[in-house]
Amino acid sequence: MTADPGAEVLARYGEGGLAGTLAPGTRAALLVVDLQRGFTDPACGPGFEMPRVVSETEQLVAAAHEHGVSVFFTTIAFERSHDPVWLEKMPAMLELREGTRWVEIDPATGMDPGDHVIVKQAPSAFSGTDLEERLAALDVDTLVVVGATTSGCVRASVVDAVSIGLRPFVVGTAVGDRERHPHDAALVDIQAKYGEVVALPTALALLAAPVGGAP
Repeated sequence: MTADPGAEVLARYGEGGLAGTLAPGTRAALLVVDLQRGFTDPACGPGFEMPRVVSETEQLVAAAHEHGVSVFFTTIAFERSHDPVWLEKMPAMLELREGTRWVEIDPATGMDPGDHVIVKQAPSAFSGTDLEERLAALDVDTLVVVGATTSGCVRASVVDAVSIGLRPFVVGTAVGDRERHPHDAALVDIQAKYGEVVALPTALALLAAPVGGAP
């Protein structure tokens, strides 16, 4: 059997003082990154098939609702009068215009009308938004993170989360990417430097913990 190259990398990082461990804090929230129709429907330029990501997200959203944990959805929606530099690298996302169906959250995620929706025009959920302030108002110190893409907006959001003192827990099977190699590399990078990559049962237990904190 071929050894897991990601595990080998993390082992070497650990020997060098990287790849430490984060423990959950006292209050968690669920962050669902960009599971909008424009990403979950291949009919849109940026879209691709990720049924497992959507299915596991729905389970996590349901658990969060059951246990009174706040849920934040992000969606990319560009104004028609302004195209950021990012679109020069990602012209396919020109279809993600405000007011179109492509910016709507995929209903298969189980979103509730009471959930928070963050509209963004940058990779990170924190860039140019009020997400940090909303989380602070709820005393959230821990984020369970799912969505797309692993190497793009998920990773960017995790880096910004840990940079402001939050504890990110990424559900490895509930994040997706267009290609396997960027997905795998991003998960190794997140685990090594910025957060914890966890299994679905671990994330469900975290959301079910008293006050949404450590199981």
